[in-house]
Amino acid sequence: MNPRYKIPRSVLVVIHTPDLQVLMMERAGWKDFWQSVTGSVADESEPLRDTAIREVREETGLDASRYDLRDWGIENSFEIFKRHRSRYAPGVTHNLERVFGMEVPAPIEVALDPAEHLSYRWLPYREAAALTLSWTNRDAILLLPTKRPSGAG
Repeated sequence: MNPRYKIPRSVLVVIHTPDLQVLMMERAGWKDFWQSVTGSVADESEPLRDTAIREVREETGLDASRYDLRDWGIENSFEIFKRHRSRYAPGVTHNLERVFGMEVPAPIEVALDPAEHLSYRWLPYREAAALTLSWTNRDAILLLPTKRPSGAG
């Protein structure tokens, strides 16, 4: 595969607090598109956990190895937004995404990459789910009560 093309394999990392506040970030170049941490593998051999750790660091400045990062064992196949298809090899229309969760003790300040995100908010999980246009992100956020490590509630 031509290295200039993105690999259609990615991670979604829902960063949240024990009381289910979720970090949402507004995408640069797409006004009002709010999302959790997402990103593609750097190459075919990069383990998905490593991708998640790298993307959390790149998008938020947080070191995911300091927190409880969990692979939820969920994979979603979705159609790549038409506006982003040129980033992929010709004919690639779908992406396979692995879902992770990462619990932090409380809403914390993050350092956004301005090339990727304009702003961020911590929101109660239902509000966060309603804010995103991505069905995979919404569905993952709505699973938080059953997936969080604290398990309370």
